Amino acid sequence: MSERLVVKELSKKYASFLALAPATFSLNSAEITVLSGPNGSGKTTLFSCLSGLIRQSGGSVSVSGYDLYRDEVEVRRRMVYVPDVPRFYLELTAWEHLRFIASANDADKNFDQRAQELLTKLGLWEAKDLFPHNFSRGMRLKLGLALALIRPFEVLLLDEPTSALDADGVTLLVDELSMLRSAGATVLLSTHDASLMHQIGDRQLVIHQGVVEEA
Repeated sequence: MSERLVVKELSKKYASFLALAPATFSLNSAEITVLSGPNGSGKTTLFSCLSGLIRQSGGSVSVSGYDLYRDEVEVRRRMVYVPDVPRFYLELTAWEHLRFIASANDADKNFDQRAQELLTKLGLWEAKDLFPHNFSRGMRLKLGLALALIRPFEVLLLDEPTSALDADGVTLLVDELSMLRSAGATVLLSTHDASLMHQIGDRQLVIHQGVVEEA
């Protein structure tokens, strides 16, 4: 294993409120790390800073040696983030979303076959020509996962990926994450599900009042 995601003194302040205290940790290839913490502890703030969705107040994030802001294009090629409430383009169907993401990431090879297999596995094949605003929350979360899995990546960030999944969906997610780990991917996911932590977590990080620590 090698260091894949390196975080140094990463912090976020809103005016005088410290939402994320300076955090330093590194995640390895072929490893699943589970982040836990109560609601309002700073999990989503951490993911937003790691993904570049919001600008950190201090510190740095790098993926495979590339800085999140100085080498943004290289980082975007290697890291993908699935929030707990994915957002989609209003004018694209589920299938068109997949094709767009695949094309944008040079992942067009065998697209039709891969996309069909992925949507079938996730139970979305019959809804492939629908717009995501017609989907249930669980279906939207599955589509967000599909958009991540249709493209290559080295680091996968998942914020509460089981929050809207049924038991079969959680089983499917566990199987997919296990395969990704075997293929060398680095995965960081947040969850309140203690059984999931024990089932697939190689390491555990805990966040409380914006402070990140190794469990």
